[in-house]
Amino acid sequence: MNIQSATSVRSIMETIVDKKRAIFESMLALIREHGFHGAPMSQVAKHANVAAGTIYHYFESKDQLIQALYDHNRAILVDVIQATLEHEHEATCQEHFYALWMGLYKFYIQHPNVLIFFEQYHNSPYSADRSSGYFRGTLYDFFEKGAQQGHFRAVKTELLITLTISSINAAAKLTIFNKVAVDQGDLDQMVSMVWQGVASPP
Repeated sequence: MNIQSATSVRSIMETIVDKKRAIFESMLALIREHGFHGAPMSQVAKHANVAAGTIYHYFESKDQLIQALYDHNRAILVDVIQATLEHEHEATCQEHFYALWMGLYKFYIQHPNVLIFFEQYHNSPYSADRSSGYFRGTLYDFFEKGAQQGHFRAVKTELLITLTISSINAAAKLTIFNKVAVDQGDLDQMVSMVWQGVASPP
């Protein structure tokens, strides 16, 4: 392949990535505003500024688009978790917990549409076929290992994750929707209270 051909291929690939990104972002925005039922493919295409036929080139149906959108954002969330753990590799379990909580909170503050999408997705029929794998992954491994080492309470790992994620989501929504003025001191107190709830009693 010559230089001109390689440049052309790279340009095409970048265009594809840009269009898919625009479709994903448009779907997130429409779902936040109107819910799953109020986000037809025609509106997603219009919002993303792509031809109606283009969206079907990438996704055969709305269901496929929603599942792809979930997989895409879940992968990003996993990257956030892994990056936090790697950055804090010398930290204690409690310090890891604080870093994870704050990292996920900040991610949702910066990406509120993703938070709204995840909440709607997990309360919809779309998640039914994937419920068995919902708790599996890096976050599950973190809590599982912590429990084995005696850092967390002797309860089901799924319960530890649920309590932690619920508190992160609630704090993010308080901030996003301006329900309560939350500063860093408030967040530190929230993390401390959640930690006390999941950590093994002294």
